[in-house]
Amino acid sequence: MKKNLVVAFILFSIPSFAQKLKLSDTVSLTINEHNTIFIKAVFNEKDTLNLNFDTGTTELILINDVLKNTLKSTTELYSTFYHLKIGKTIYKTKVYDAELAGHGTDGRFGWDFFKGKVVELNYDNNSMIIHSELPNYVKLDSKFTTLKMEFWKDLFFVSSEIKENGIVNKDLYLFDTGFERTVMLDGELLKKGKFPTNKMKFIKKVMMKGAQGNEIDLITSNLEILKIGKYKLKNIPVQITTTQRPLKDKNVPILGNEILKKFNIFLDFQNNSVYLKPNKFYNQKYIDEKKPGI
Repeated sequence: MKKNLVVAFILFSIPSFAQKLKLSDTVSLTINEHNTIFIKAVFNEKDTLNLNFDTGTTELILINDVLKNTLKSTTELYSTFYHLKIGKTIYKTKVYDAELAGHGTDGRFGWDFFKGKVVELNYDNNSMIIHSELPNYVKLDSKFTTLKMEFWKDLFFVSSEIKENGIVNKDLYLFDTGFERTVMLDGELLKKGKFPTNKMKFIKKVMMKGAQGNEIDLITSNLEILKIGKYKLKNIPVQITTTQRPLKDKNVPILGNEILKKFNIFLDFQNNSVYLKPNKFYNQKYIDEKKPGI
């Protein structure tokens, strides 16, 4: 009888102990010359795809060319759930379509895959790590700066500020690893805030295409200072909207991956916080830096 009690105690104790383990799943992370980050994932147990991790979106989106010409099976959009294996973990997701995705990728997937978890983007080690909890050393490392996530619909934002000619503008910025450039500022918001865009050095005019192939006209100008948490970045070529905007329902500025890649990142979706620490890219020059205007 005593032996049976000991066995029962051990059997009941194992699950309880396992629940307290801090688990992680490490995936190789690639970043290309366009600042696109992507991982390899297996879709529907058949197709290995290069997918951009895009914090400015949700669920799984595949480009039309892949849907029509690459996948080994017919995919029903919008309503059917499919398996997507990332690292050792299988996620269930619906599939949506788009005309474009990040350079060199087959599509993108959003932050919502990791609700209730912690995602580490470590550019020094070229890895994306999904943690069950925030590692203890993050809060103990004074080089990390902490930002609070603010949500609007299915998107999350962090507070940042810009400065030009003595004028400071503070706002919530969409945290968007899917946007490949530095910062997109909303021309209308800048005007309302009396931000001196006329004092910013003009670099060039550009046209960007959105996910559905829509065109967005932009002006690239030099920004004196961008402050994210306790870190200040200087002389940044930023893009300013003139008419069309990336989001239909809201005027928002955007932090893009040419800025975000300068930090190793922890996205804590348990406590809705972002932790940033400078990495090997912190002092890297920008793509549009010192280029002549057109």
